[in-house]
Amino acid sequence: MGEAYIVSAGRVAGGRRGGRLAGWHPIDLGAAVLDEMIDRAGVDPARVDDVIMGCVTQVAEQAFNVGRNVVLASRRLPESVPGVTLDRQCGSSQQALHFAAQAVMSGTMDVVIAAGVESMTRAPMNSAYTLAQEKGLGGPTSPGMLRNRPGFVFNQFLGAEMMGAKYGISKDDADSFAFGSHRRAIAATQAGKFDSEIVPISIPGPDGEIDHHVDEGIRFDVSLDGIKGVKLLQENGVLSAASASQICDGASALIVASARAVKEQGLTPIARVHHMDVLGHDPVIMLEAPIPATHRALERAGMTIDQIDLFEVNEAFATVPLAWLKATGADPDRLNIHGGAIALGHPLGASGTKLAATLIHALRDRGKRFGLQTMCEGGGLANVTIFERL
Repeated sequence: MGEAYIVSAGRVAGGRRGGRLAGWHPIDLGAAVLDEMIDRAGVDPARVDDVIMGCVTQVAEQAFNVGRNVVLASRRLPESVPGVTLDRQCGSSQQALHFAAQAVMSGTMDVVIAAGVESMTRAPMNSAYTLAQEKGLGGPTSPGMLRNRPGFVFNQFLGAEMMGAKYGISKDDADSFAFGSHRRAIAATQAGKFDSEIVPISIPGPDGEIDHHVDEGIRFDVSLDGIKGVKLLQENGVLSAASASQICDGASALIVASARAVKEQGLTPIARVHHMDVLGHDPVIMLEAPIPATHRALERAGMTIDQIDLFEVNEAFATVPLAWLKATGADPDRLNIHGGAIALGHPLGASGTKLAATLIHALRDRGKRFGLQTMCEGGGLANVTIFERL
């Protein structure tokens, strides 16, 4: 079995719904990130074997195979490079990375781009089925699903609150975690910690085009009292919009290369994929899957939680990483050290490779060796990736 090396990893700075990236077609946004990753890695574009793109809301501008369309919009990739799109909900581009690594490790491909894109402004969340329902078409919940699980409720907000109740997480816990996410993101931004991973994007400004290179969702004037004052998502719950991930426009990508490609093209690996795992779990509580998935991944990798230097656990809701910390016993000072989706945004299908880019660059910045990434995914799923910094 061969190795899967990461030779570049990057993302755009997140854009708020209707914000700085709202004028960018998602296909062009994805292409801009891919082109920059190719330039940074020094990869021969004609020798890219495939582009695997994660995208959740595959409708309208994100329909008709985003992966292929991004290739066709690229300024670097020739039309001979294929592209494909996949949906594993919030873990879509993390799964794209797994498929890319598996292709390279098998020896069937040498250079694969794993990426994700999501414009939640231009293709609103859930619109893939709400628009269909407006036309009298059906939805994704089938009679067979209801037969197998009577009373089935597919609701991530309910799942997030169930996580809080199961793991004894209070509203104060969730609010404090959200406040910390912003404070860490502010500190990282002001210290230039994101500079090596962010791809600047040109947007119209009052005096011509300007570079968008700061995550738009960060509340630089954040206060704990302000977070505590936000209305709860449900009565008697623990979560509010302030302790949930932000709707976000974004794109991200990693280039995965084999040892042969590294040697032949003179590439410089920055990390390697040490282990990959994916697990299905209870679709009702839904967001708990990262916990058993982490346990299994560590067992299969022959590692303990203390051997991991840094963690990225997607902040879909504050209850998710808080429950994960309680269940795994991980050091909270190693978790989401530059903030997470509560502050930086969660661009659905782009978040997998976005978190990977942040984790890999943080490992390099701190001179640490191993990083573990996981996230909850709709339907009760979780991917886990362990990286080794090189």
